[in-house]
Amino acid sequence: MAACRFVGRVLKLLAFKQLHLAEASVRVCRYSGLCCAIQSTHTRRRWTQLSASHIPVRNMFIQTQDTPNPNSLKFLPGRMVLESGTMDFAGYKHAYCSPLARQLFRIEGVKSVFLGPDFITITKEDADLEWKVMKPDIYAAIMDFFSSGLPVVNEDTPRADTAPSEEDDEVVSMIKELLDTRIRPTVQEDGGDVLYRGFEDGIVKLKLQGSCTSCPSSVITLRSGIQNMLQFYIPEVEGVEQVKDEEEEMEQGTKT
Repeated sequence: MAACRFVGRVLKLLAFKQLHLAEASVRVCRYSGLCCAIQSTHTRRRWTQLSASHIPVRNMFIQTQDTPNPNSLKFLPGRMVLESGTMDFAGYKHAYCSPLARQLFRIEGVKSVFLGPDFITITKEDADLEWKVMKPDIYAAIMDFFSSGLPVVNEDTPRADTAPSEEDDEVVSMIKELLDTRIRPTVQEDGGDVLYRGFEDGIVKLKLQGSCTSCPSSVITLRSGIQNMLQFYIPEVEGVEQVKDEEEEMEQGTKT
């Protein structure tokens, strides 16, 4: 009998301890769950505050697109860059009218900046520079700029006007219209642009910009693409000539 009473007491003590441990576990689980809920709520509130104060940055998804020029890369921020036209900045001193271009020129290795309606073309200084090294800084510069609320270009910025005017004769008007409607949109898809600079003795003078400036296939673009199309629609066109700035000619002379 004594042995049975002893065993019964032991079983009661074990049952009591198990019940106590179970209650403690429930309390721990409830406490942990409460802490997780509080932490989750706090995290959501904190994330909501961060997102609300940095909406332009958090919601920006920048894509890149290769161009025929291996030294130029096209960046698409997913929003409008210029309301109309394009702008080419060959160096930092030319970017006085564009806060965005000035910010991009602060990145080591950036040679030129070209702005389009919905894209930004960056040309690097040296072929040995790797895009994977430059991309993070370019992404950060673009996101920081668009979150700042600054204008891409100043209001008094001069623009290159290639639209037909009343002073143009019939041939020049046809050349400009063909450039604006058929040729320039195609070139802009590759991160560049082509501007009308004159028509004399059957020769159309054009200025290449963006990725087309130092592209190895720029001659092919002029001769096989632009010249053939102009000659097909306008018999008066005998050829196409590329016009370069003094700085471009000096740079080309230095390389050769």
